[in-house]
Amino acid sequence: MRRLVTAAVAALSILLLPTAASAAPAGPPARPPVGPAADTGLTTHTYAYADAPLGQPLKGFAPYLFPGDNLSTKYPGGLVWSYFALNEVMKDPASCTAFDWSVFEKALDEAAVWGRQVAFRFYLEYPGGSGTHPGNGIPPCLNGKMALRTNGFWGTVSPDYDDPDVINALVGFINAFAARYDHAGAGGTADPRIGFMSLGLVGLWGEWHTWPYDRDTADGYPDLMPTDATIRTIIGAYDTAFDNIQLEVRYPLAGTENANIGFHDDSWPYKEWRNGQLKGMTLPVSMGGWDDAFLQLQLNTGTENRWVTQSIGGEARPEIQGSLYAGWPGGNNQVDDVLAATELTHITWMINQIGAGGYSTSDPKVAAGVRKMGYNLHIPQANFNATASGTFKVGVTMRNDGVAPFYYPWTTVIGLRDASGQIVKTWDTSWDLRQVQPLKIRAFPDWGVGADPTYLDFGRPVNFSATLSTAG
Repeated sequence: MRRLVTAAVAALSILLLPTAASAAPAGPPARPPVGPAADTGLTTHTYAYADAPLGQPLKGFAPYLFPGDNLSTKYPGGLVWSYFALNEVMKDPASCTAFDWSVFEKALDEAAVWGRQVAFRFYLEYPGGSGTHPGNGIPPCLNGKMALRTNGFWGTVSPDYDDPDVINALVGFINAFAARYDHAGAGGTADPRIGFMSLGLVGLWGEWHTWPYDRDTADGYPDLMPTDATIRTIIGAYDTAFDNIQLEVRYPLAGTENANIGFHDDSWPYKEWRNGQLKGMTLPVSMGGWDDAFLQLQLNTGTENRWVTQSIGGEARPEIQGSLYAGWPGGNNQVDDVLAATELTHITWMINQIGAGGYSTSDPKVAAGVRKMGYNLHIPQANFNATASGTFKVGVTMRNDGVAPFYYPWTTVIGLRDASGQIVKTWDTSWDLRQVQPLKIRAFPDWGVGADPTYLDFGRPVNFSATLSTAG
């Protein structure tokens, strides 16, 4: 079990094709309710803010996981990234219900050696392959059972995603994966080696697009995307099968309207030239973005607040990874406003191979950027008396100065120190870290609540308490 201890003391992102039904922006999310107050009958201890170490779990930059790579040379972080072809686990030509998880297990174990967890995606078509995984990921059990089409632009083989045999195979994989990894941890929690799962399976690189063979057939290319009915079936299968692992999908597609699924932005926060105009691929139209920018699509579908309960990840666009933070907190050249993109996407983690291998830990701009991502927990005060005997009470106040919550129910542990500072006993608590939401959130201009930037009160400091016994 993973614990947070306190002392009591490449992929190219193209145009979106199918989306969920159009809706208005959701507007500012409702604030969490006020929780219990601190017990002032106990002695109050206050603590000044100090920056957290750079390498926090489940956030920050994720380099690619290459066999034998020395991750100690990478920028500190809690994650690695890897793709997997579906036919690397569905190998049996005679059965679509047989699974060999060894290639995935090997990656999980190798990442764990470095104290990192794996963010990953399974795919069926990957132009040219990843170098360590094949380009054609179609399971052999589907051979001869469905039509195969060619994406001539990328040179990939695309299955008929609407074929019943294909749908059954994908849903079968989703259910088998969830049965093995979503409930494998202590008490039915997720496998502790897993960080985040990108839905994958559909489209180029598993990014849920088949450009230019998409629904825009005016360009002369036929449509290779699945229908909305098929998309809803696959999205629904993920949503039903998974309870614990944080899931992310590239676009707010059909079926994501109310699903417990987050999103990932594969062009974060890139500015792209089109017809002589330079606009952003992350920030909305109201902030200089294209009409298919990541956040514009969320505003269009009313899903811009999904981050409150479901994680947001992505990939720093490869062209700008090395210079991403050069203009922090703003941007430069084809790097959009990085602070705005961080605050409005509420991004927790990103694939950043070049940056993870090249950023300096002494660069204050990079440090500020990575600390701003995801959660940034701080304990401003605790309430406990200086001595303990029999039954005693401890209270701890937590606040979050980041842009997102901590998304997993890790166990917080209280430790009791003796006069020399040695921890002589510990207790697991039932405190839920996911309740500690960001204190402030940045408003979209589209919400009409003030000039940009406007920051709204959102989360509150959360007072946790536990009554403990010194027995033993």
